[in-house]
Amino acid sequence: MTTMAQETAVPATASPSLSAIRRHELAAFLRHRREHLTPERVGLPRGRRRRTPGLRREEVAQLSAVGVTWYTWLEQARDIQVSVQVLDALARALLLDRSERSHLFQLAGAVDPTPAHACPSITPAIQQVLEELEPVPACVQNSRYDILAYNRTYGLLLCDLDTVPPEDRNCMILSYTDDDWRSSIIHLPEAQRLMAARFRATIAGHLTEPGCQMLLKRLRAESPEFREVWDRHEVIEHRGRRKEFLNRYVGHVSVDHTDLWLGPEAGARMVTYTPADEESRRRLERLHAIALERTPAARV
Repeated sequence: MTTMAQETAVPATASPSLSAIRRHELAAFLRHRREHLTPERVGLPRGRRRRTPGLRREEVAQLSAVGVTWYTWLEQARDIQVSVQVLDALARALLLDRSERSHLFQLAGAVDPTPAHACPSITPAIQQVLEELEPVPACVQNSRYDILAYNRTYGLLLCDLDTVPPEDRNCMILSYTDDDWRSSIIHLPEAQRLMAARFRATIAGHLTEPGCQMLLKRLRAESPEFREVWDRHEVIEHRGRRKEFLNRYVGHVSVDHTDLWLGPEAGARMVTYTPADEESRRRLERLHAIALERTPAARV
């Protein structure tokens, strides 16, 4: 017969905490993605001594620009701090899609700060306005130049935006790193300079936010042109201006850029490109007709 003393002497097994469960799930998720990602997909040579088809831990660490020991601890579910910048780097290194990226941040107990894929300003009414503006190219952007929604004509104006991964639909990133987007902008250096100056003015009160930090870090890492322009410390306010594009389908288009703010603060805004002359209007109408055959509706 078991006595009360014997019962109380048996230590109870402590249940794992929520953070511990998350760490183990995160470790298993990272390990699974690493083991099922071939070297060829990330541009690495397979080599002769590779025993498994997936990536090695040191390769993921190298691609993510983190220490091998630190990444190993992460896969071992150790209790270490993981910044949103590192999570972003891991998501890119492991080629995570939108759902997998979201899952990664949830397991790490962090909020994915950028780029924004959803915005309360993008209501059905706003989406309808984008469609009604056709053939005028129009989109909705936030203060970081993330493209949150766009109509058909805008989707083909500078590149085939539907083919761009959602995490790369950012005007700053595209204007400094995407060949199709860059080749469509006449007077590209001037456009890049003005965009960087407006961006610096916009984010002056938000420089410590993870989203801004990650965008700046990525641009500085991927574009020497951006580093040179950013280090000039130029600042200008948003204002409408004439823009010229060389579209791959209809040729030269001249438009007037207008920002329509969707709230009382300088956050989300609707960007419109109205034709500056009759020839540009006709060409935008032709571009819209081409877009109608390719895309079903306003894009988000």
